[in-house]
Amino acid sequence: MKKLESDIAFNDLQIKPAKVSTFKQIKKSKTLILMCVPAIIFFFIFSYIPMPGLYLAFIKYNYAQGIFKSAFCGLDNFRFLFMSGEIWKLTRNTVLYNLAFIILGNLIQIFVAILLNEIRSKWFKKISQTIMFLPYFISAVIVGLFAYNFLNYDSGVLNHILKTFHQVPIKAYQTPWIWPIIIIAVFLWQGTGYGSIVYFAAIMGIDSEIMEAAEIDGANAFQRIRHILLPCLKPTFVILMLFSLGGILKGNFGLFYNLVGSSNTVLFDRTDIIETFVFRSLMNNFNFSLGSAVSLYQSVFGFIIVMTANWIVKKIEPDYSIF
Repeated sequence: MKKLESDIAFNDLQIKPAKVSTFKQIKKSKTLILMCVPAIIFFFIFSYIPMPGLYLAFIKYNYAQGIFKSAFCGLDNFRFLFMSGEIWKLTRNTVLYNLAFIILGNLIQIFVAILLNEIRSKWFKKISQTIMFLPYFISAVIVGLFAYNFLNYDSGVLNHILKTFHQVPIKAYQTPWIWPIIIIAVFLWQGTGYGSIVYFAAIMGIDSEIMEAAEIDGANAFQRIRHILLPCLKPTFVILMLFSLGGILKGNFGLFYNLVGSSNTVLFDRTDIIETFVFRSLMNNFNFSLGSAVSLYQSVFGFIIVMTANWIVKKIEPDYSIF
């Protein structure tokens, strides 16, 4: 009984931590806040200030009257998208391509990062990183030119090789089914080197003593990768996946436009995405309201997808969720 009373008295005497005011918290973290200021300014200027422009999606834009004096048309722009019969095909193509980009891209980037980590020669590692990093800086226009010179029926490198070995030339620009493979391959070629840097940096952050202890205990390279590296890369993978899902309805316009073009209707069933469709609509009809409607459609559904994916991750692994 005396012990219980002494415990109660001790608990009453415990000093509760004082609440720190917001001003003091800001003062304490002023260095970190100053580091964030450029990013805050960037997003404020380029993401928040243009938001009133979404009103374009609900009006019939008139150049003479401007945005806020043009006739209000409600959901007519969205109605046109759905009644045209193209929106479902465009959404399907955009989502499927982006899923392939996200899943295959991240898996290959992890694979490359692990391979780089296992290379013991520093000069070979640096040369490999540089070579893989270069395609990221090549313009999509140049990539499209390379693809045309390689796949062209009359004078392309591919058909020249096939003719040399007495094989039937391929009419690539009239064969829709091969273009998903080509587009995904080109995307992975361009983005793997750049994307692998994030995972390589995450590997560099792993305590080397853990790897050394595993090696001393007799774990081979595959066991260390399976039981140490991959679990440590899991949080990075989940966070990057969640960020990528936000843009799952936004296609890589430069890649698709320069590889396929805007006049080859034979390939549109497999290669047409929302951005290329909107581009053709704007170039033919100069309909800026339609472009805004599609952007709003993409943003709303992207937001829903991110929130849903984050909710699922939070239920399974709370530590890996964004918020």
